Amino acid sequence: MILPEEIQHARILIVDDQPYNIALLRMILNEAGYTNLDATTDPREALPRYQANKPDIVLLDLQMPHIDGFGVMAQLRDIEGDIIPVLVLTAETDPEVRYRALKSGARDFLNKPFDKIETLSRIRNLIEVNLQHKQIRAHNEELEQKVRERTTELRNTQLEIIHRLGHAAEYKDNETGYHIIRMSLYCGVMGRALGMAVEEIETLQRASPMHDVGKIGIPDRVLLKPGKLDADEWTIMKTHAAIGADLLAGSNSPLIQLASIIALTHHEKWDGSGYPRGLRGEAIPLAGRICAVCDVFDALTSERPYKKAWSVEDAMAELEAGAGKHFDPELIAVFTGILPDILAIRAQYQED
Repeated sequence: MILPEEIQHARILIVDDQPYNIALLRMILNEAGYTNLDATTDPREALPRYQANKPDIVLLDLQMPHIDGFGVMAQLRDIEGDIIPVLVLTAETDPEVRYRALKSGARDFLNKPFDKIETLSRIRNLIEVNLQHKQIRAHNEELEQKVRERTTELRNTQLEIIHRLGHAAEYKDNETGYHIIRMSLYCGVMGRALGMAVEEIETLQRASPMHDVGKIGIPDRVLLKPGKLDADEWTIMKTHAAIGADLLAGSNSPLIQLASIIALTHHEKWDGSGYPRGLRGEAIPLAGRICAVCDVFDALTSERPYKKAWSVEDAMAELEAGAGKHFDPELIAVFTGILPDILAIRAQYQED
């Protein structure tokens, strides 16, 4: 609701090349209690005055030297869009001129010579409409800010759940939290090298820590066995990909959806010999192919209770030998090109 005092305190800008018209409008408005007035006889000053004071209404003459009223309205539209609070001052009766003024952004007309009652009524009406519009816009901005805050809160909750599930999987495995940090950062660097959009890179980087979450469902006798797995045990171990995908399935979140895809496909191989579905080539989702390269490199170069860490040279030789068999050959070429960035991440997030 717009209060009467808000209307009388409204900022009014008068632009008319005739000093007499400005003086007459000032007198009418001052008598009615309006005091926040600004005026100029030079239309070239209209834009800077508008930008400086942000008036609630502009009383604008059409026929002026240097820049006519249509030119001033065009300047205002450039900074305000289509909604400009302009009341045109005119003695023009030609309908075409009035139509043009309306198309240019004018909201109403005030005929010359000015009638006091009509002048005050039209000015008050337009001020009230503009103030209501400002109220609605401010309210909408407040709501949008609340939505942004809530969206951020929900996204942070999703990320927390993902990391907690990732850590839960670590408790059942011999890998450490540094593995999933390094692996996810490797994936992000690869995404950038492949020209992915920023949002896609962020989603990939945040979803990849869930790649082995399905190991939660693998019995300890298999998962923690110190020696080589027999055929039956290996069959059980391979089910972790499908278990992870199932744990993450059915979400509306793009982040969780991608995490499910990665969990299911990061053990697929380029030549079709991987698991669980034996996908081949580009039938394997790109995120799964990226994670496969990053996961294997980090696993090879990390020390575990059951093995020594490989050298970077040996690990890269293994990746290159697997290009076109285990790995997408183009991704191996990309990974080789970004190896300095990979090694910088590896150095920053070393095991304790």
